[in-house]
Amino acid sequence: MDQLKQTHSQIIQKGVASEPILHSKIIAFCCTNKAGCMNYARYVFDTVPEPNVYIWNTMIKGYTRINCPNYAVSFYKEMLEKNIKPDTYTFPFLLKGYTSDAALQCGKQVHAHVCKFGFDSNLFVQRALVCMYSLCGQIDIACVVFDMSTKTDVVSWNAMISGYNRSKRFDESRKFFDAMGRKGVLPTSVTLVSVLSACSKLKDLETGKWVHQYIMNGNVDPSLILENALIDMYAACGAMDVALGIFESMTKRDLISWTVIVKGFVNSGQIDVARKYFDQMPERDSVSWTAMIDGYLRFNNFKEVLILFREMQTEKLNPDEFTMVSILTACAQLGALQVGEWVETYIDKNQVKNDIYVANALIDMYFKCGNTEKAVRVFDKLACRDKFTWTAMIVGFAINGQGKEALDMLSDMLRASISPDDVTYIGVLCACTHNGMVNEGRNFFSSMTLDHGIEPSVAHYGCMVDLLGRAGHLTEALEVIKKMPMEPNSIVWGALLGACRVHKNVEMAEIAAKELLQLEPDNGAVCVLLCNIYAVCNKLENQREVRHMMMERGIKKTPGCSLIEMNGIVHEFVAGDQSHPQSEEIYSKLEEIMEGLKFAGYLCNTSELSLDIGEEEKENALNRHSEKLAIAFGLISSEPRVTIRIVKNLRICVDCHHVAKLVSRIYDREVIVRDRTRFHHFRSGSCSCKDYW
Repeated sequence: MDQLKQTHSQIIQKGVASEPILHSKIIAFCCTNKAGCMNYARYVFDTVPEPNVYIWNTMIKGYTRINCPNYAVSFYKEMLEKNIKPDTYTFPFLLKGYTSDAALQCGKQVHAHVCKFGFDSNLFVQRALVCMYSLCGQIDIACVVFDMSTKTDVVSWNAMISGYNRSKRFDESRKFFDAMGRKGVLPTSVTLVSVLSACSKLKDLETGKWVHQYIMNGNVDPSLILENALIDMYAACGAMDVALGIFESMTKRDLISWTVIVKGFVNSGQIDVARKYFDQMPERDSVSWTAMIDGYLRFNNFKEVLILFREMQTEKLNPDEFTMVSILTACAQLGALQVGEWVETYIDKNQVKNDIYVANALIDMYFKCGNTEKAVRVFDKLACRDKFTWTAMIVGFAINGQGKEALDMLSDMLRASISPDDVTYIGVLCACTHNGMVNEGRNFFSSMTLDHGIEPSVAHYGCMVDLLGRAGHLTEALEVIKKMPMEPNSIVWGALLGACRVHKNVEMAEIAAKELLQLEPDNGAVCVLLCNIYAVCNKLENQREVRHMMMERGIKKTPGCSLIEMNGIVHEFVAGDQSHPQSEEIYSKLEEIMEGLKFAGYLCNTSELSLDIGEEEKENALNRHSEKLAIAFGLISSEPRVTIRIVKNLRICVDCHHVAKLVSRIYDREVIVRDRTRFHHFRSGSCSCKDYW
């Protein structure tokens, strides 16, 4: 540019600046050269008395080159105002630089001008229109323009195939590729990358293999992009041996190559192999970190997710909104409220894209950590809410025992003209279940079909069985199961069995347990719950028979596990655990707690334990339950009045429930326990479940 300006100065000094050819050359350099300056081009353009269409086109091309489509459109308007008619080059230059937003904003108007000036049959204009419409997602209009074209231009075919991919219509993308072959149009490497992407999404191994063979036959030059696309296709189709073979044979690999192979092993369930390749990566970006984090998330290794996220932070990599959603999901599952709050602060401070998906994940996290107030705060700040936002609120209130708030939220959702779906109604029925609203639940079950056309699924029937069973309507609950239009699953029979525990109905418990064990012969939880019911109802012989059957079949009870977060670290306890570094201090505190509770009238509830052991052994077994250890750890590790939050993998037992109520009163602490079935908010000696779980 410096040399150009010096030359331009010489032109002015020699008095030949009015020569049109010189203006054209200077403007062309500024508009087409990578080092060119569009501001200087505009300055020179303004000195031209009567610029011709070539110069106008060159300016439009220049603004397109620097990704300023709005300037290009403005220049085109100015050109028309000066009565300069566009030619065959104007519209391809104008349309080529369109972004998705610009195409949506004024693409159709430009198309109208194409027709007005008679260029709609020009091959290059048709190509530009197809590319423009496919770019902005208007693929059906792109198809209309394409159908009017000569169909011999491979660029137009590529635009259509990639446009269908962009619109997630992968099957049509593949059909277009087949039609392209029938027309005798030879694919380019761009075509093959798009087709492999479609095959990856469709898991179409057959077409993918054909493309691979086409490349191997030397019809197109192999490239890194093509090899990456092949690895992705084979990995998505489950052919990890072929994908790995291509990866190992590559002379050059980039970040995408490594990330694709890591994602492939994650998707095939080989999380340890994925981690091996992840650790070998010469460089890693937020996409590769998120791929590994999502892998651990998929296999419920939530603690590993948070560990990996901390490692990502030490490498000073900025996570994107996709990473944030994964981390918040892990926090929700672990009950890691402090980490979740830190993530929200991080999002705000670092201006991470806070879209509707992140907001929904935040709402879900706060509810699953038992903090309904902060979930409501996130919801209230949202300018835009979708169906999933409303559903997250309804389900969140329901699982936290706030049935009225859940139903009020449903009313607000309907007033906002947002139609509920099947998941919304699972939340609604759960709200009725956890609050004993039987009549309301019956009405909602009917209205979901009558008012919204939602056919009840097995999950909805499970909610109804749970609702009726917990309220003591066991016979009606069994009738609902018998009249179901589909086969009841383990959730439905499990709901009935749980209700039999509450209401001590041995006969119906035996029916439910028999059906459950037919569906899941190795389900230890069913046998344990049936034993508990026998124990409570003093059916000693029946209890021994079940335990004998468990021993014969090798069925084992799932060990109780409780998670508690302190200072951003998630601690895990199992029944009788002595592996924690503060184990001695925890047991000492637990002994102190139990002694203090006895003065408050506590009596150990051993009704659900085996009657084959002594009373003292029963008490010792109960006192070593994982949630009691977590409570003791929470009391010694936090300041007075700080809420203790625990996540339990099983249903909380009667004795631990009673202990948590007393701890909340004596120690003036709110204790929140999320067990397998619901939340328990213990405050001032009472529980939000009203002893009904």
